[in-house]
Amino acid sequence: MNIIYLLKTGEINLKGENRLFFEKQLFANIRKQLNGIKVKISGRKGRFFLAPVDNVDEETKNIIEKTLSSVFGLIGYSVARIVEKNIEEIGKTVLEVASQQFIDGVTTSFRISSRRADKGFKYSSYELSCILGQLVIDNFKTANVNLRNPDFKINVEIRDKAVIYSNVYKSLGGLPCGMSGKGILLLSGGIDSPVAGYMMAKRGCSIEAVHFETYPYTSEQSKEKVIEIAKKIKTYLPKMKLYFVPFTEIQIYIKQNCKQEEITLFSRAAMMRIAHLLAEKRGANSLITGESLSQVASQTAENIRFTGSHTSYPLFRPLIGMDKQEIVDKAKEIGTYDISVLPYPDCCSVFASPHPLLKPVFEKITVSFKELEMDSLIENAFSKIELLKI
Repeated sequence: MNIIYLLKTGEINLKGENRLFFEKQLFANIRKQLNGIKVKISGRKGRFFLAPVDNVDEETKNIIEKTLSSVFGLIGYSVARIVEKNIEEIGKTVLEVASQQFIDGVTTSFRISSRRADKGFKYSSYELSCILGQLVIDNFKTANVNLRNPDFKINVEIRDKAVIYSNVYKSLGGLPCGMSGKGILLLSGGIDSPVAGYMMAKRGCSIEAVHFETYPYTSEQSKEKVIEIAKKIKTYLPKMKLYFVPFTEIQIYIKQNCKQEEITLFSRAAMMRIAHLLAEKRGANSLITGESLSQVASQTAENIRFTGSHTSYPLFRPLIGMDKQEIVDKAKEIGTYDISVLPYPDCCSVFASPHPLLKPVFEKITVSFKELEMDSLIENAFSKIELLKI
């Protein structure tokens, strides 16, 4: 008897003639995220089997299951057992699976669901379910059949061999990373941008992140904090790169040459310009930010229009309609919150204006920004980008 994993896909199944491309990307991502563990993946439309090539110990098993629970494109997986297609072997395995569910003295309801894909098998799906259900009742005194709302269900599929599984563990859903191109994530040390990156990765975006640092005004701990956030995001991705932009010279120049209420707005515009240049260099097709409408002064509709005008790439803002508590809850769910709240400020907070513009006139603020003539500063900062592979 061998243990393998039954994989279930969701949205991918709706892709028609393109479905095979999505499945191919999903399987490639699983293999990359398994980081060297060799597996064989087989099956067809919506139901696939993943089998380790070599014998696995408990640690390897945990890695496989953690990967399957954190890869975009799967909606769920089960630990399945493969046995020969004879009723004795099937019955023995069903009892083993059932024994893991029953607690002594506690009445537990169950259901057997059988599916006979191999029509040459002796018993019909209904007959097989009846035989196996009676076997469970005969062996467990607290067993109680409930077809509509059981405490647990045992699934039996008759294919080239018999496949038996019980619990279905939830995966992330969405689309495989890479199917929607590459997005450049403007990653701060805050709560919002990591969530934005996660949400766009769930829609199939491959993610590369860029962070703007203002050393020595920000500390080495601030940089390490961003690296740790990127590492946490990477657990959901087959690969990720993080770029650091030396932004101090630009921040100081802006502070010295514009009105105080314009500092935050112009800084964000310069960041957008640099992110645009990085997207061109890296062959990306979009930019991603953690902006939420009117959450802070720099994210009013007028300010978002101005900062967004400094790139011709699609600018994705997946948090735009979420309130702060929704974003915090999501950050806790994906594991970035505790890192984001560490007390090491980034460049946005260090150079933030105490009273930024709320509703600038687009034409006037655009002219003011152009008058700063920052092209050479932006190009110089871009030329000094530091790459870190996560």
